[in-house]
Amino acid sequence: MNLYNIIKNQQEYWLVDQVKKKDVSTESYIRELMKIIEEWKRLEIGYLSLLMDEQYESWLLERDFGKISSIVEYTRDLEEVQNTDNQMVSHSLAEGLIDDHEYAKLYELCRSGSANKNTKQPIAQVMSSLENELGADWRKHCYYFLKDGAFAGISIPHIEMGTEDEGRLFYFGVVPDRRGKGVGVQIHLVSMQLLKQFHATYYVGSTDVNNTSMIKIFEKNGCELRDRKGIYKIVS
Repeated sequence: MNLYNIIKNQQEYWLVDQVKKKDVSTESYIRELMKIIEEWKRLEIGYLSLLMDEQYESWLLERDFGKISSIVEYTRDLEEVQNTDNQMVSHSLAEGLIDDHEYAKLYELCRSGSANKNTKQPIAQVMSSLENELGADWRKHCYYFLKDGAFAGISIPHIEMGTEDEGRLFYFGVVPDRRGKGVGVQIHLVSMQLLKQFHATYYVGSTDVNNTSMIKIFEKNGCELRDRKGIYKIVS
């Protein structure tokens, strides 16, 4: 039984996300997590970042995890998400209209001033992790958006590891001078439409509990609150 999704980036880090299931005991989650931690320590990986229900917080803090923040998860069935004409032009990096370096600069711009409290990785590390986490065709997932001929934001739609139809956004962001103007709602809606092209049937998105702007975008686009988890980190 898969109780955790794990993304492993060579010797740098592991990203571990608890898969909540109603019929699984707390003891089973702890036992499986201990196995993961033991392997992580044995392999001397840089750090481990964990998304887990906050009921386990005391147990985690006693074992040298530090709490970074808390996130909320929202979800939406994609069946009724329709294509809309909102004057937003989208392109994937695979089209070759801009190069990887330009996309990295745009990614860095979009994440500047973010309300999310999770520690930012250097942009070069983020870009190198895309192929590791999304596969050889990673550029087909990297979208950027233009409105009135100018860059408006980016999103990276993909199917969640270990599932066949759970749509996620590896990242979603709006350039600073377009924030607060409804552009984020438009890009997010188009991103959910793109997820359908990747054969997703439902969407799951998450953000920091303090990111009220992103929470409003979820709600305006018909997403419903599904869960809340803590973000914890341990360093070798």
